[in-house]
Amino acid sequence: MTIPTGDHARIQYQHGALIEYADVPEPLELHFEFNPTTINRTRSVTIRTGAAPGTLGGYDFENEAQAVRASQGVTVSAETFTVKILLDATDRMNASDPDAEKYGVQPEIDLLRSLVEPKAQGPGGVRTLAALGEGDERAFTRHQYASVLVFRWGENELPVFMTQAQIEVKEFLPNLNPYRAEATLTLQIIESRNPLYQEELKRQFASAAVAATASRRAAGGPGS
Repeated sequence: MTIPTGDHARIQYQHGALIEYADVPEPLELHFEFNPTTINRTRSVTIRTGAAPGTLGGYDFENEAQAVRASQGVTVSAETFTVKILLDATDRMNASDPDAEKYGVQPEIDLLRSLVEPKAQGPGGVRTLAALGEGDERAFTRHQYASVLVFRWGENELPVFMTQAQIEVKEFLPNLNPYRAEATLTLQIIESRNPLYQEELKRQFASAAVAATASRRAAGGPGS
């Protein structure tokens, strides 16, 4: 399901999308606008050197060839990032869209909530929200899974889990359905041997090589 949304009257937002990566007839899909200056990306490294003497901050090494020894106790966490997206039905309401006039952006909000609900996979690619299945359990069980999502913006296409969705409603219709809201989404990149992340690594290293070459030239170093 694709729900266009946006209000370009006051500020120019960039287009992005969250798309379920699933073998189903109609995966959930949301296109939106967001200001790229609100992206905060975080990668952390945990250093564990145990109680060995003289190893504060990393294991011993004597030269460049031995430098890898310093990272024996290092664990790199998956990268996370936070984005703010704008959900706005103003343009569609001005165009007399009956759904927008009645529901505002409530469908988009419900779609975002559905993306973080556990789902059970059935025959023929049919899935059911865990909350609609048997029992009252909302936690993930053996046959319930989080949605793998593809986050797209510009040339970036990343496989992610949505770990948090915070939604702040800005304006309401007379029927109390919201027509303008801002959502803050926390996403964790799935850094495994999947095709989407492998392509991201290729793009990242190619881009880093361009920056390294430019930096050497600016400094007058080797290869300049």
